[in-house]
Amino acid sequence: MIRTLARRTTTGDVLAQIGNTPLLDLSAFAHALGVAPGVSVHAKAEWFNLGGSVKARAALRMVEDAERDGRLTPEKIIIDSSSGNTGIALALIGAVKGYTVHLVMPANVSAERKALVKAYGARLIESDPLEGSDGAIEVVREIVAAAPARYFYANQYNNPANWQAHYATTGPEIWRQTEGGVTHFVAGLGTTGTFMGAGRYLKERNPDIELVAVQPEDELAVIEGLKHLETAIVPGIYDAGLPDRFLGVAAEDAWAMTRRLARQAGLFVGISAGAAVHAAIELAHELRGGCIVTILPDDGSKYVSLGLFG
Repeated sequence: MIRTLARRTTTGDVLAQIGNTPLLDLSAFAHALGVAPGVSVHAKAEWFNLGGSVKARAALRMVEDAERDGRLTPEKIIIDSSSGNTGIALALIGAVKGYTVHLVMPANVSAERKALVKAYGARLIESDPLEGSDGAIEVVREIVAAAPARYFYANQYNNPANWQAHYATTGPEIWRQTEGGVTHFVAGLGTTGTFMGAGRYLKERNPDIELVAVQPEDELAVIEGLKHLETAIVPGIYDAGLPDRFLGVAAEDAWAMTRRLARQAGLFVGISAGAAVHAAIELAHELRGGCIVTILPDDGSKYVSLGLFG
């Protein structure tokens, strides 16, 4: 079963196709893995956003907030670091709105992600692959410091528009789509925007909702799109007091669940989605009843070259 909000039907406005994503019912999949019949598991299919990921929500809010307050003007270059999805979203939005976009990405991101940002006309600057997303952040900071008037630095890790986008859209969508029945919200920590924004909204609507943060189990577990906050640069928008609990996921478990979702549920998703569902199923095994909602940040099309799907 799919619970969804009505899609916008306005023609001519490309960016209106961001938000209002379906909520998929994964309960049958979960029950086949031994989850109790009284527990339902649902997931937001964020690849339905223009640009193919959850990051389109935050990217659009960051750009449009900056336009409104004058930080972004036509002559400025949009710049940010990204491991993929935010960069793709910024490149797309820049193409629609007529901005030049420069993106710093670790050199070892998948070929598909590099190709997509280039397809939208963005300039790609590759950073040291061994330094990961933190190294890309440092490179952007150096570039902006050398010519601050030239750039609008989206700064997704520290820009409150990131979490505000999810407070305004993702959280309310989940609340409406579950008719207020959600009992647990499970989401990965990367920039932390999705978790912070949607989590805050849901907690305000019902303080009993448990907010479960998902991250790699340690600093050696590499899961695309997620940070191990104890050993990484902690995003400025992150509020350590919001999560009720944390679940660590091993990289091999994230990969295995990603493949399982494709082969047993027909869901072709990315690695962070696999991690989120693995954590949601782990949580579900502890319960006798409840409604768990998680986030599927993107589809699997950007990860094929990694050999994930065989």
